[in-house]
Amino acid sequence: MGIGLVDVLEAAALQHAKATFTVALLFLRLILRRQTATIRAQFQRVKSKAMPWIQLRVNSTEKQAEQVSDMLMSWGAQAVSFVDAKDTPIYEPLPGEVLYWENTVVVGLFDAEHKMDKVVRQLEKAAIFKNGVQYKLEQLEDKDWEREWMDNFHPIRFGNRLWVCPSWRDIPDPTAVNVMLDPGLAFGTGTHPTTALCMEWLDAQELSQSLVVDFGCGSGILGIAALKLGAKRVVGIDIDPQAIESSLANATRNGVEQQIELYLPKDQPASLQADVVVANILAGPLAQLSGIISAYVKPGGLLALSGILESQAQSVIDAYAAEFEFDPVAVKEEWVRLTARKKV
Repeated sequence: MGIGLVDVLEAAALQHAKATFTVALLFLRLILRRQTATIRAQFQRVKSKAMPWIQLRVNSTEKQAEQVSDMLMSWGAQAVSFVDAKDTPIYEPLPGEVLYWENTVVVGLFDAEHKMDKVVRQLEKAAIFKNGVQYKLEQLEDKDWEREWMDNFHPIRFGNRLWVCPSWRDIPDPTAVNVMLDPGLAFGTGTHPTTALCMEWLDAQELSQSLVVDFGCGSGILGIAALKLGAKRVVGIDIDPQAIESSLANATRNGVEQQIELYLPKDQPASLQADVVVANILAGPLAQLSGIISAYVKPGGLLALSGILESQAQSVIDAYAAEFEFDPVAVKEEWVRLTARKKV
């Protein structure tokens, strides 16, 4: 079909490259949110007990950010993150491209016992800072960071029937449709508006005995929810092997692993028509892959698309309009969900 899923979705690292990511300090979790930062965290160790840390914040430019990160890691940083200094959004990079902000703060996390005076001396002498370097050292509060991280996640309700519950929390309503899902590296826990929009839509559908395609499955949350809501079979497709592993683990945790098939793009089914197709990725890939995604929807079948900003909605609609009749656009914060029925 000309454009392959691998070619286009490489731009969507961890499925949602437009949004930025934040780190829950000592227990890595990538969460998609607008005002936070794109994270490249490389933890050498994680301790669940309470312990203090020192944070070194270094002002840098887009061109310097990667080199500053490498320096901090070589000097003993346990993790490095990139923070937008001026709230400038990054949208969709080209395949293989990593984008930083024009004004990027590189944040290194060090053990409190680390010799920071040596790090600072090395930083001040670094040749890349021709006009001097601006930095700030901060002592982080001594906490049990794993517990702090876990306390931030609570059961979330979507629509009338559907809940997503982390394993360490009590299930609010045992009679509801409960998806047991712990936050992990693959995207999708229900905390982001795009996932919530899709979950709410699934909750409102009659999915009994249906075949569902989850295109860009991430953690598997949408496909697992569909199965728990009555779907007979789910086919999940994702570019990231981590997502395939995460989806399978989460499906097993929810007792639906026998009903879900998971594929990398090179193995995805060539001829398959589903009752429902859900694609929560990015506006660019959604438009460019419209032929592939549309082909998965049977005549009269349903389509739900998300990962789209309000300003991008019409361009995505235009890419599908020849084959689909669209419903009114659903909006949550700055994000939208597009739903449609395929023409017969």
